[in-house]
Amino acid sequence: MAGNRGGDAGEGEWLKVAELRARVEAQDPHAKEVDNLTLRRFLRARDHNVEKASAMLLKALRWRREAVPGGSVPEEKVQSDLDDDKVYMGGADRTGRPILLAFPAKHFSAKRDMPQFKSYCVYLLDSICARIPRGQEKFVCIVDLKGWGYSNCDIRAYIAAIEIMQNYYPERLGKALMIHVPYMFMKAWKMIYPFIDNVTRDKFVFVDDKSLQEVLHQEIDDSQIPDTLGGKLAPVSLKNNARINLD
Repeated sequence: MAGNRGGDAGEGEWLKVAELRARVEAQDPHAKEVDNLTLRRFLRARDHNVEKASAMLLKALRWRREAVPGGSVPEEKVQSDLDDDKVYMGGADRTGRPILLAFPAKHFSAKRDMPQFKSYCVYLLDSICARIPRGQEKFVCIVDLKGWGYSNCDIRAYIAAIEIMQNYYPERLGKALMIHVPYMFMKAWKMIYPFIDNVTRDKFVFVDDKSLQEVLHQEIDDSQIPDTLGGKLAPVSLKNNARINLD
C-alpha cells in the first residue's frame, strides 16, 4: 500500500509525499498504514504545504481512531438513517467517477441524532470511496433537492457533513451537482457557505431545471444516468448497497 502511486503527479510532488510520510510517521506510527495516494490527497488539499498537510493528516488519523474505533461503521449503528433512503448509489460519470445520489428532502431535522448522523456520514463516504476504481480518486454527488422544505432544513447537520468530508476525506469529492433547488434553500446555503473551504466551494454546481438534461448528458452517459432523472440506470439504496457487495 505504502508504495502505491498513480495519477498525474510529477517527481517533485512525490518527493513532497515522501517528506510528508516521514513527518507524520515520526509523530504517529499508525501513519505507516496510509498509502501514498492518500498522502497526496492531503498534500494537495493544503496546496502542497507539507507542514499544513501533516497537521491535517495527523488530526484525521486521531479522528478516525475515535470516530470509527472498529475500522468501519456497523450498519446497525446507522440503521434509522439508512431506512430513510436519503442516499443511493448510482453509476459512473464519463470519467469513471462513481455517482452518489442524495435526497435532502428525506432528512428531517426534528428526528436527527447528531452523533448517529455523523456516523452515517462516515458510513456513506466510506461506501462511495470503496467504489472508486483504480486510476480514479474522486466521486460525483447529485444532490436532488426536489420537495425540500423547512422541515428538512438542518444547518448543523449540513455543516457537520461538509466538515467531515473536507477535513477527513480531502480531494475525494469531484463535483456536486445541486438540482431541483428551491428558492428557500438558498437562504440555508448562505448560512452553510462560510463553513466550506475555497477548494470545496468550487465543486458545488447549481443547475437550473432548464439546463438539467443538458448538464447530465455532458457529465454522464445515458446508460449511467439515474432513471429518476430520465436515464436508464436504477440506483441502489445505500441500505441495500452493503448487502449487494456481500453477495
